[in-house]
Amino acid sequence: MTNMKPMNGVENPRETRLSRELRQEEPSRPTSPRDAFDLARGKWLKGERIEVGALAEELGVARATVFRWVGTRDLLVGEIIWYLFEMLWEQAADNAQGTGADYGADFIRRLMESVLDAEPFRRFIEQSPEYALRILTSKEGPMQARVIQATTGMLEEQAAAGHITPALDMDDLAYVIVRIVESCLYSDQITGRQPNVPAACKSIHILLAATPDQRPSV
Repeated sequence: MTNMKPMNGVENPRETRLSRELRQEEPSRPTSPRDAFDLARGKWLKGERIEVGALAEELGVARATVFRWVGTRDLLVGEIIWYLFEMLWEQAADNAQGTGADYGADFIRRLMESVLDAEPFRRFIEQSPEYALRILTSKEGPMQARVIQATTGMLEEQAAAGHITPALDMDDLAYVIVRIVESCLYSDQITGRQPNVPAACKSIHILLAATPDQRPSV
């Protein structure tokens, strides 16, 4: 995947049978975690509430079996959102222009605009803001850790090509960028302010253009 750091081999405390099957580490069986995922994803896209018990009944398997597959309802919802977010990520990565700070800022702009334009994301946040923010930004779910990991991968590619020489540690820089993106995307729910994508991208450009010699002494 473009600019995505592989999850394989990386310790993931939120690993489930579903997450492994989505990476195709386990073969799919007639009724499998992937079936539960596909059913739940269809419901989420239509704005329906996802309940593990209802999924189990529709699939014709025990409730406990579905819980073993997906971990928890929150983790399942996180996997669904990540699956869709990953597609938007790849589109932004493929279409972003420039190199270094210009590429990073343009990539983030395209990504944020795509997320804000995606009706399922908007509806999910509008229906239950507190729950949505917990799924999207909490360390307990898969989303934030994977977005940070993917952002680190993008930064490392730009650094390896000689396009950026970050003033911050790569992991720290990725974390800061992701927090800026989160603050922008969900600003209407967090502060009541409308998302300001240009301002967020300008901040990210400044961070990416900074070099070690510009790092302030502590």
